[in-house]
Amino acid sequence: MSPRAKPLLQEDQVLKSQPRRPRNPAQPHLPFDPMPDRIEPCLALLKTVPPKGPDWAFELKWDGYRLAIHVEPKRARIITRGGHDWTHRFPAIAEAARNLGVGTAILDGEAVVLDNKGRSDFGALQRSLGGRGGKRSSSEAIFFAFDLLYFDGHNLTGTELSVRRHLLEDFLDGATGAIQLSEEVHGDGAELLANACLTGLEGIIAKHRDRPYRSGRTGDWLKIKCVQSESFMIVGYEQSTVARGGIGSLLLAGRKGHDWVYVGSVGTGFNTKDAEYLGTTLDKLRTKRPAVPLKGKNLVFVQPTLIAEIEFRGWTHDGSLRHASYKGLREVQDNAAVFDITDKPAG
Repeated sequence: MSPRAKPLLQEDQVLKSQPRRPRNPAQPHLPFDPMPDRIEPCLALLKTVPPKGPDWAFELKWDGYRLAIHVEPKRARIITRGGHDWTHRFPAIAEAARNLGVGTAILDGEAVVLDNKGRSDFGALQRSLGGRGGKRSSSEAIFFAFDLLYFDGHNLTGTELSVRRHLLEDFLDGATGAIQLSEEVHGDGAELLANACLTGLEGIIAKHRDRPYRSGRTGDWLKIKCVQSESFMIVGYEQSTVARGGIGSLLLAGRKGHDWVYVGSVGTGFNTKDAEYLGTTLDKLRTKRPAVPLKGKNLVFVQPTLIAEIEFRGWTHDGSLRHASYKGLREVQDNAAVFDITDKPAG
């Protein structure tokens, strides 16, 4: 049996629906809404404090790969945020999807690998897939579903979240395998965030109960993090004769319109294997034309190609990352968006 996430907030208050009734997947197919090939995901807008009021529902923030599971009458597909088919990368999740006992469905959620305390671990997920560009399949990953976009011939994207969640909870009630429910927690948002941070979690997600499913970063969903983590472009590195892989630190940039803006460097978080891979890969991307205007005798500039996930504690007055730590490289198929400098939260 796959593990369940242990650090649920205020576990005794988790919302539950009535147990779902078994459905006969062989029942005749009725001519309802056509099933979309893909639905562009709804993205959470970064905020520093949780919203207040009864209109907002809260969940844990997972640290993994955003995926959509498409269950069809004769197959199940797992689609990345960028629209790539990764069914073969998550065989256990695909098998669980085929056994859900439903004719058609689209589940929105996150694939994660849990640590021994039930917390999602992005590095462990990457390792289970063989690292960036790896070809391995992950048998450890669990898919936590947090939305239901299509179900038994009905397109639910125009329906408010509260209805979609009710159907999803009925559908996945009691599931403990490779597909599980991302459970809703309720209470004061500030208290939930504080609890999440004390437990060592990523943070929380707030979602407006009355909104339909709208693609893009609309503000219907908000993310409030304990420790900030965003994607930045690697534009070079500082050479070192003593550091592993010859890399003392990575030079990072964010996006501002069509330009790159330097946001500082990161010299912690990567182990020897990471550093050796980065050194070999970045040396193939060397360029004499830096993407950002920097000078230094030990600096090596590279073509802006590799996107790194960086954990940090905030911003300095001059626009650099504070206490940055490297978490890993993002996959091209993950469609990770490089952080837009104009998106720095004001509160």
